[in-house]
Amino acid sequence: VQLQASGGGLVQPGGSVRLSCAASGGTFSVYSMGWVRQAPGKEREFVASISRSGGVTYYPDSVKGRFTISRDNAKNTVYLQMTSLKPEDTAVYYCASGSIVLPTRINQYDYWGQGTLVTVSS
Repeated sequence: VQLQASGGGLVQPGGSVRLSCAASGGTFSVYSMGWVRQAPGKEREFVASISRSGGVTYYPDSVKGRFTISRDNAKNTVYLQMTSLKPEDTAVYYCASGSIVLPTRINQYDYWGQGTLVTVSS
């Protein structure tokens, strides 16, 4: 499966942005999906995952209550709605697909998109 993330850009602190990730080349609904980010000079960090049907989601404490992952299996797309953004949320955001029910670690994902940069700054 090929993944194409989009929607990044410059956002002011406290602002919101929605990322999209379009999938092609496979049966989207059989994959669990997730978002991972990498800030400059730091290791990749898991930020959200969603089950195949969209019925179950998981977030680490660092983004819980601010980020929402969702998916539209009819459109082969997964989204990441980010609100109350902070400068420390600045990172390249990658979408990824997995074969287990709900991947919560980076090494549980099989396919990765190219990433989209989100910069939170005034």
